[in-house]
Amino acid sequence: MFIQKPKGTYDLLPEKALQRTYLESKLRKIFSYYNYKELRTPSFEKTALFKRGIGEETDIVSKEMYSFNEGELTLKPEMTASVIRSYLENSLYNESPLQKLFYIGNMYRRERPQAGRFREFSQFGAEAIGSNDYLIDVEMIMLADSILKDFSIKNTIIKINTIGSLSEREVYLKELKNYLAKYLDELSTDSKRRFETNPLRILDTKDKKDIELLKDAPVLYNYLNGDTIKSFDSILSNLRSMDVKYEVDYKLVRGFDYYTSTTFEFISDALGAQNSLLGGGRYDLLTEQLGGKPTPAIGFAAGIERLMMILETNKYDFPVDAKLKIYIATIGEESKVFALKLLNILRSSGIKSETDYLNRSIKSQMKEANKLNAEYVLVIGEEEIKTRSANLKRMSDSIETDILDLDDLKDILKYFNNKN
Repeated sequence: MFIQKPKGTYDLLPEKALQRTYLESKLRKIFSYYNYKELRTPSFEKTALFKRGIGEETDIVSKEMYSFNEGELTLKPEMTASVIRSYLENSLYNESPLQKLFYIGNMYRRERPQAGRFREFSQFGAEAIGSNDYLIDVEMIMLADSILKDFSIKNTIIKINTIGSLSEREVYLKELKNYLAKYLDELSTDSKRRFETNPLRILDTKDKKDIELLKDAPVLYNYLNGDTIKSFDSILSNLRSMDVKYEVDYKLVRGFDYYTSTTFEFISDALGAQNSLLGGGRYDLLTEQLGGKPTPAIGFAAGIERLMMILETNKYDFPVDAKLKIYIATIGEESKVFALKLLNILRSSGIKSETDYLNRSIKSQMKEANKLNAEYVLVIGEEEIKTRSANLKRMSDSIETDILDLDDLKDILKYFNNKN
């Protein structure tokens, strides 16, 4: 029996790899327009980074991390904590008081694989570190919105909320727990656990019975102070002025403990039950939690696999691989060596070209050239090597062109350059 890939992973075959490369290139251009610069961090970090940054009671830290080296190191399950670690370790705050960073990379979580969700998955995201101005919140949401629109994704809903500061949430959480205590026996297993460790996360439940029980729960927004509400209203007002459509969802919280104030999520009905496409928010406490000075920050992350699912559903017009310009068919050992020299010149001149390495007959080589959709075929045998000339055949209509000088390929290159 041959060895198969691990559960929850996938292979990117050539066509899909080409699409992924295009997608990542497009993302980098959009991030550049907003003046975000790329940051890359190691595939694994100290486990303590995620315990302190994400929260030990979160599902990711308590259930889903891939840890090794006696638990000291962990394959990164998300990127924000790694970005802040790098921001602090490399003193990026000395380079500029506002750091606008983006990333594209692989993450790892030990969870149940399902449509659009894998154990090794790719994410892209952005982080703006150093500003508490509500307009950077607006820009972050506009950036996420412009990315999806640039990929012609229109069937999304932007949900937005504010969860205030820790001090504002203290009073609310007491009221929430008092309310939920009446239904404790009816809550799901996860919500019962969260009741003791992080009751705010119960608002993020996907359990249908929990959702029904929460219908009459107290609303966090009613416990926020005037400054928080004013800032949130300013964000909403500016989004409206930019024609960014949204829905306020007072039960929207994020899955990590580091979030404060603004939270937002882009959802799509094209994804089925797992409808979240992109999410983010403010995390003004994370930098301090990881040993730095208090530093405001906001960001978002999105799964590339889910984005690809929507693009496939929408029949997105991905570019295809560049057409093979010329296939050199050979007859005999000497012609194979000669063809390789020609290929080297062609490829060095930026011309995509190929030849046979399986010692096939001319008939089989011509079939291969046709299969590869080669634009031209050049046949090299003893006579062509002796005379240093050959016929170039255009495959679309079988028209042949005399190539009079194969030694330096001047005629071929001139011909191709005139065609480009």
